[in-house]
Amino acid sequence: MTLNELKKLIEQGEDSKHQFKQTIDHERSLSSEIVAMSNADGGQIFIGVADDGSLHGIKTKDLKKMNNLISNTASQHIKSPVTLQSENISIGSSLIIICLTISEGADKPYFDNEGIIWLKVGADKRKINSKEELRRFFQISDLVHADETPTKAFIEDIDSRYFGNFVDKQYGLSLPKEEKKFGILLENLDLAKEDRLNLAGLLLFGEKPQIFKPTFVVKSIFFPGLTNDMDHYLDKEDHDGNLKDIFQNSISFILRCLPKIQSGESVNSPSVPEIPRIVFEELLVNALVHRDYFIESPIRIFVYQDRIEIISPGSLPNHLTIPKMMSGISIIRNPILCSYVSKGLLPYSGLGTGIQRALEKYPHISFVDDKDSNQFKVIIQRKVYGTINDTLNETIKDINHSLVGLLKENPEISYDELALKLKVGRSTVYRSIVKMRKEKKLKRIGSKKTGSWLVKD
Repeated sequence: MTLNELKKLIEQGEDSKHQFKQTIDHERSLSSEIVAMSNADGGQIFIGVADDGSLHGIKTKDLKKMNNLISNTASQHIKSPVTLQSENISIGSSLIIICLTISEGADKPYFDNEGIIWLKVGADKRKINSKEELRRFFQISDLVHADETPTKAFIEDIDSRYFGNFVDKQYGLSLPKEEKKFGILLENLDLAKEDRLNLAGLLLFGEKPQIFKPTFVVKSIFFPGLTNDMDHYLDKEDHDGNLKDIFQNSISFILRCLPKIQSGESVNSPSVPEIPRIVFEELLVNALVHRDYFIESPIRIFVYQDRIEIISPGSLPNHLTIPKMMSGISIIRNPILCSYVSKGLLPYSGLGTGIQRALEKYPHISFVDDKDSNQFKVIIQRKVYGTINDTLNETIKDINHSLVGLLKENPEISYDELALKLKVGRSTVYRSIVKMRKEKKLKRIGSKKTGSWLVKD
């Protein structure tokens, strides 16, 4: 590296791959920087450069002492030991800048001699200080995967009928009646360890997964405007069950929030969703399969008048970027889940082409990899027909009109039956009825359980 090249690098300031040190007084200050870069993407440390980028240099007479300190740090104060490349760049007057090049570590995680794992955060570094963060780091290093971790669910918490149908269809086998043999089968299929289901077994085939993992659901909300005003929404629903149930119910929620449009020029042409169903299938499968299950929080679906957002816990793993993802490159975060959903449990091929297929069908999709909040967001822009208020008013009008018809047809119908027939959430039905009662268009005759509705014309 020439002096001019060095100056150009220093002019850009410190970042996650370039660090300045005016001097090194002891091994500890250097070891933490090397550990952080080795645990990240590697980088360079410039010794003899102040924080403000000014070149102070190391005197040539101190060079041997500095090299011994660097060598001792790399071999004795870092676990596992790392190999460094060192280059001396003369800045005149018997002064030298030492450039240390640290490669991304092949044996992550790296510790300093006090057992601390350091991570880069922009130009700074920090310690890993929680079990959740440590598990995520091991996941990034491909040492552990969330879907293989054991849960508190036992093998008897499997949905035997659903699992039996899968095993019969996929392998031509019947489920063993003996508990021991049943447990061995689950272990052989990487769904359990001894008598406990792992996370993949619970999410794929558990009878009631949310008893053990209540946050692993999808929360969907349909807002009337452009912002997430939690006090005003048209529909709201939590989707639980196994992954297949969650997937199907999430798709249904989104599609019932979208208007139907004519598919052809003829008046007899069937109506289709505003955005093709396959777009949501591909994006939801990716969210369910590739989310970070070490983070105890739900996937969220927000339907607005101008867009739909799907927000997944966990930013993109390892060195995957949005351009790489859009080009078809995939890094598997949950290998057991991927292997099973590609066997027909969900519409997933496992080839990394889901995002590409979604974009081919509907190109108005953008992605946000939010490293700070540790989440990944997909934004699907909607085609707005008329004004937002017109669309909202028509949606509410359609729900209320259908609701009145059902109440006239069956005055004793329940909230749950109304929600099922209208294909909306129970809360939407409740709010519509409350509004009509305030407007004195609807009256309840008798008790809540045995009474009936009277619609006033």
